[in-house]
Amino acid sequence: MARIDFKDLILFENEDYIVINKPPYVPSINERTADKSVSILRMAKEYSFDAQVAHRLDKETSGVLAIAKNPEAYRHLAMQFEYREVTKRYHAVANGVHDFDSISVFLPILPLKDGTAVKIDRQKGKAAETIFFTLQAFRRHTLVECIPVTGRMHQIRVHLQCLKAPIVADPTYGGADVYLSDLKRNFNLKKDTEELPIMQRVALHAHSLSFRLLNEEAIKIEAPYPKDFGVLVKLLEKHL
Repeated sequence: MARIDFKDLILFENEDYIVINKPPYVPSINERTADKSVSILRMAKEYSFDAQVAHRLDKETSGVLAIAKNPEAYRHLAMQFEYREVTKRYHAVANGVHDFDSISVFLPILPLKDGTAVKIDRQKGKAAETIFFTLQAFRRHTLVECIPVTGRMHQIRVHLQCLKAPIVADPTYGGADVYLSDLKRNFNLKKDTEELPIMQRVALHAHSLSFRLLNEEAIKIEAPYPKDFGVLVKLLEKHL
């Protein structure tokens, strides 16, 4: 992986908070396995000594992530998360054509024993709610805005699976890959080459985050799509 300059990730900064556009494949916090591997937390602490990641995104997920620069700022944002006063909006490319107009999925989630995935469990699961809106429908896919009301692991992914709209390139929850040959008529692959999917990670991006600063000013920060997600959306638009 190419070296990341933390400053290049910053979308917003004041004396209390840094909000970044997290690149895919970089963990939010230090992973147990490799002590010296790159993480957002490690980079943030090199940039600002007291930095703490205020919430997390999955390693594969790109997008907006808030970091507190001091304990008071961390507490202030943690309380907003606890009282569900923070609004997170994700964009996902889902398999199938769907018309979601403020569809709410309220289904409890239980992590599997190995900790790598979750399932819906009405008896033992913890309450989870996500609201979905269709942003754009394509020929065989849909760009969906996802607003998680709760913050369970893999919540958006499993709730979209329940709507028969699994996320592209998410085999854990039934999401199929998208190939250029699926979209482009008369697509010719060079001889002896293997076609790779357009998106090689779960097609999920944390698009915006709304919360209150320490002075109670409300802000909304938006994160532009990373290259892979942007290319997928452009190709789907082009080959309608």
